[in-house]
Amino acid sequence: MNEVPANPLAWVNGSDGPEKSSVNLGFMALSDCASVVVAATQGFAQPYGLTLNLKRQASWANLRDNLVNGELDAAHSLYGLIYAVHLGIGGVAPTDMAVLMGLNQNGQSLNLSHGLQALGVTSPEALDRHVHQSRAKLTFAQTFPTGTHAMWLYYWLASQGIHPLHDVDSVVVPPPQMVAHLQAGRIDGFCVGEPWCASAVKQNLGFTMATTQAIWPDHPEKVLGCTREFVEQYPNTARILVMAMLEASRFIEESTENRRSTAQLLSAPQYLDAPLDCIEPRLLGDYADGLGNRWQDPHALRFYGDGEVNLPYLSDGMWFMTQFRRWGLLRDDPDYLQVARDVQQLELYREAAAAVGVPALGKEMRRSQLIDGKVWDGSNPADYARSFKLHALSDNAPQLARR
Repeated sequence: MNEVPANPLAWVNGSDGPEKSSVNLGFMALSDCASVVVAATQGFAQPYGLTLNLKRQASWANLRDNLVNGELDAAHSLYGLIYAVHLGIGGVAPTDMAVLMGLNQNGQSLNLSHGLQALGVTSPEALDRHVHQSRAKLTFAQTFPTGTHAMWLYYWLASQGIHPLHDVDSVVVPPPQMVAHLQAGRIDGFCVGEPWCASAVKQNLGFTMATTQAIWPDHPEKVLGCTREFVEQYPNTARILVMAMLEASRFIEESTENRRSTAQLLSAPQYLDAPLDCIEPRLLGDYADGLGNRWQDPHALRFYGDGEVNLPYLSDGMWFMTQFRRWGLLRDDPDYLQVARDVQQLELYREAAAAVGVPALGKEMRRSQLIDGKVWDGSNPADYARSFKLHALSDNAPQLARR
């Protein structure tokens, strides 16, 4: 690895300046787009000669298409979206993709309707009984067939003995439309990021059954994604983009006041277009579930964590592939480790991290225990994918909802 100059600003005047003076940066209206919005609006990339043009997207499918066709240079993206495009699943031709860094961990929720609450379905046990005793299938929404919300929904349901492909129906709904679908009675619950979970609670339309950090504490969530072609054609631009994002991520977590000002910024019409009181509390870790419970969550949405959040761990990318395999989206086991090495841009990330004084950590894998007691550490991914009691590891597996 090349030695990074002590002063990264010096790069702009040399051969390491950005090949492009501006990049188009996609995002979805979710609280976890915070570092992208802060980096662009607070000028974190400008000292390096780069302008960030924010482009809000209508759905994850639109964001995916615009990344692949080049209308977006990079984007706030679902982990599983990047891997699905790379592997050519979900109805798209395979395109070499890249994860530049992790943008955040935690902070999503599974929410159920007020109708289910009125029936006393307010615990996992009650939901299990209702699902297996009711004649009509419940319908749950997630945001993208291979996305994080789909995987958290399926994982949580399966951990409670509910088969997500057989026992319930699954549909795709863009994040900002979730609450309207719940209010109209088109869905019985959803898994999505904030502020839409808090909004459902605030409007007394539903309640939070489980947070995703309860499924996997400090789980991977959104990433800064792009095509491999972008990294290869504009390596300096990609590195500077990561540097700016890291500085913005660090800024958000420097103080409670910075988190509050970030929530205020996000509430604007061009970003989340949502009330501040639906954004700020959970951004600060203050949770109310709509059932009378309130707590300070120790694993709330985080953007930096002294660099722990941002390192593109190989094991994080591999985990999503194990779930694709588990639920029948992949008919065969990929070369999990090699695919992750191809997608995760570890070397570029470490160069960027060193340039802005962020600990880059020497490890490529991390170890976690999930809600069902299973431990994931990146070893034996094929065996891990097969180890679950509930799965769809057959060629006859039902296909997940597509959009």
